[in-house]
Amino acid sequence: MPVNDAVRTFKALSEPTRLRIMLLLMRRDLCVCELMFVLKMEQSRVSHQLRILRDSGLVQDVRTGRWIIYRVPATARKALRILLKALLEPELRASSKTVGDVKRLDVCLKQEVRLKHGRAF
Repeated sequence: MPVNDAVRTFKALSEPTRLRIMLLLMRRDLCVCELMFVLKMEQSRVSHQLRILRDSGLVQDVRTGRWIIYRVPATARKALRILLKALLEPELRASSKTVGDVKRLDVCLKQEVRLKHGRAF
């Protein structure tokens, strides 16, 4: 990885909300409304963070029907898994925010937030 790419990656991951988004996307692909639900944030804030992650190459957006789904590309997934495990695993396991995010993700999926949000249109 060229130095400039490494710097861009670390900058993207240096903001807590973006790191939380990446941890969620490492678990599964999600749409903005699901991320809003889990993170308890407004759409504009989530979308802004996703744009930065996309511009850094850490996230892709894929259109599926009327949904835009965000995911970690395979090329970034392996490197991120190694990086996050080596540098942050103990801290992330102990973090009340990341533990809470995982719990809210489970609730989000059980409540089918994406489907409910889609009916609101």
